Formats: sequence, C-alpha cells, structure tokens
Amino acid sequence: MKTERFTLKNIPLLLIGEPSRKVYLYVHGKNGSKEEALDFAELACPAGYQVLAVDLPEHGERKGSSEKLLPWVVIPELQFICQYAKVHWRSVSLRTASIGAWLSMMALQDKELKQALFVSPVVDMEDLITNMMQWAGVTEAQLQQAGEIPTTFGETLSWKYLCWVREHPLQWHTPTQVLYGEKDNLTSRAVLEQFKQRTGAHLTIMEEGEHWFHTELQLAVLQEWERAHI
Repeated sequence: MKTERFTLKNIPLLLIGEPSRKVYLYVHGKNGSKEEALDFAELACPAGYQVLAVDLPEHGERKGSSEKLLPWVVIPELQFICQYAKVHWRSVSLRTASIGAWLSMMALQDKELKQALFVSPVVDMEDLITNMMQWAGVTEAQLQQAGEIPTTFGETLSWKYLCWVREHPLQWHTPTQVLYGEKDNLTSRAVLEQFKQRTGAHLTIMEEGEHWFHTELQLAVLQEWERAHI
C-alpha cells in the first residue's frame, strides 16, 4: 500500500492508501502508535478509503516529547488534524481505541463525521478515574490535597485531571459501532450500556475479549468486525 509520512505542527502523521475522497482518522490507544493503522488499512483501503493516523503525545515518534497525554493538550491537536482532514477529504470517519476513543470524542463531539468505529473504548473517564482511586485506596480529599499521587499500577492520579473531566461533559452524536470484550477491566458492561443508551451506539460483545485485543482469536474477531462495519 502507498504510504506517506509527514508532520503538521510537529505532529507525526501517516497517510495510507491511494487518493480517495474518503478517509478514516486513526487514533491509537495508550502505548500504541500510528503504525497500528497499517493493519486497519489492509481492510479500509480496498474498500475505497485512505487512512490518516496520528501519534499522540508520549507515543510513537513522540516518546519523550515535552507534550503530555493530557486532554487539554490532545484535544486541540485532534481538532486541528480533523480540520485538516475536512479540507482534504469529502468524507471523514473515525477509527480509535481505548483512551483514544475518549480523547477523540471530547475533541470531535461537535464535528460532522460519517461514522466511528471504537475498540474497547473508554467512554466515562470520571468513572475510570474514581475506580483507579479505589484500587489505590486514595480518597478525593487526599488527591485534592496532594495534587498528584502515583500508583503501584503505573498510573498517576491527578486532581487537576479529575476536575477537568467533571467540568467538560461529553455529548456524542456520530453513528458509532463499538467492539467490546466482556472481560474488559477498564470499562464495565454497565457503563458501556449507559453510553449506548445516551448515544445510540451499536455494541458487539466478545465474551472472551479483553480490553486489549491481542490473542489470535481476539484479532480474528476484530478483523471480521472491522470488515463488517467499514
């Protein structure tokens, strides 16, 4: 497949596929990179799309960057990339996963997109943060006083982040397909069902699926789901 690497405002991008009027904006999850889009492009490009993938702060070519994976940093970047896509393609869709889904929804909730494909999305960040606080045995009063508290499971709890989330409610209206693993340890089935009720998203549930789709069976299910909904 044809690929082109370039940067916009110091944001590394990967464009995959032959020229088309339709594009998928690909936003990876935590510990991912824009190169993950190559597998998705194997299905999307033959269906007539190009794929435009981005490296989020602290990921891919941006590891060690001064920019951090924080909503007030990422959201303006994704809005800029989406506006670029709107100028260069007639139809813009979204393919994303995990925290990339939440960041994309926060950034693009007022943008007109054809459709969105979410894999293991984080759909309620306040719920996830408060759950992590419980796992770490941290109260709101402790977090407010400390500002930030590192955890044994690799995440740093942030009072500023929690307050930001509470001050920025999410409204999502784009037609959305969700692939969800029943054993997802970050988003509960109940939280996902609430998201479905609010947004009208369509859910596909894999009983043996986890938050990270990585086994041979999980990847086969992922590929079939993508093929069915591109």
